[in-house]
Amino acid sequence: MEGRIFRGRDILKSPAEPLDTLWSTLHSWSAPIRLGNNSITPKVGEISMTQPLNPLRIAAAPISWGVCEVPGWGHVLDSRTVLSAMSALGLTATELGPPGYLPRDPGELRTLLGEFGMTMLGGFLAVALHRDPDRAIAAAEETAALFAATGAEVLVLAAATGLDGYDARPQLSDSEWRTLIETAGAIRDLAAGHGLRTVLHPHVGTHVESEAEVERFVADSDLDLCLDTGHLLIGGADPVKLAQRHANRIGHIHLKDVRAELADKIRSGALEYSEAVRQGVYVPLGDGDVDIDALVRALHAAGYRGWYVIEQDAALRPTDSAELPSRDAERSLRHLAGIGSALASVRI
Repeated sequence: MEGRIFRGRDILKSPAEPLDTLWSTLHSWSAPIRLGNNSITPKVGEISMTQPLNPLRIAAAPISWGVCEVPGWGHVLDSRTVLSAMSALGLTATELGPPGYLPRDPGELRTLLGEFGMTMLGGFLAVALHRDPDRAIAAAEETAALFAATGAEVLVLAAATGLDGYDARPQLSDSEWRTLIETAGAIRDLAAGHGLRTVLHPHVGTHVESEAEVERFVADSDLDLCLDTGHLLIGGADPVKLAQRHANRIGHIHLKDVRAELADKIRSGALEYSEAVRQGVYVPLGDGDVDIDALVRALHAAGYRGWYVIEQDAALRPTDSAELPSRDAERSLRHLAGIGSALASVRI
């Protein structure tokens, strides 16, 4: 994207090193491991001394390929192209993406994912929690039923404003905040009935965005958080310190790296969020100003063993292919491979 800069802070020293040599340190050990043009899946109980167990569970999300729920966000690649790109990188799990992007019929969805060796992890649901609870709960029920039927694990909930996009948000009254908390709890309960965990995603342009709002939510609700490193930094929080402070409330991770100078402009109102995305506010892991290494190490030390979903929100132009977002995702995977390799060699 235009405006993107690279700071060269990757912990892997050889960017040209083939990914085939890194998969054993990137994937959970039961995932397929690429060896040249072939793949193997270790059986339960098999441990190879040359393929150390990696504690990091890595997944993808369609937003990294420009697929977003916001109308007019950008060019949308077709689902088979995106799933093929994920699979080509060796990824085996994905979040759902926006409503209607992937099939809503569970059988069709399982079949499509199976063609690319992918499984459904769960996904993002942005609904207005502060008003019309019945409508929000109905939307959550439909999504939770789909997730349960496809073997997913987690419902990632965001407190939408009810406006299109994430460039503006009204302030809530105390009464609306109480409704938000109560509705989130009701959705948590219905999702649990489907065997799913629910986490609240602090997100730019929603009613839980700033550090103060995150702290208020943690105090008022017993839902765990989806710690999104990018949205937290843009909202004014230090993701590493927040993760350390609330380690027992982190239920899911979205990993983003961010250019701090653009994040500052979003926070000050000098730049709309959507325009900042087009200017490249999000960069591959290790190329921005979030201390991804420290965050992952802190969470691992605190006992987190959940998913790390790579998200580099992109807005594509009509002429863009999957090549650029795939290249960025590969760069992020290399960075995580290095972190995973280091963690695999240390017993915590």
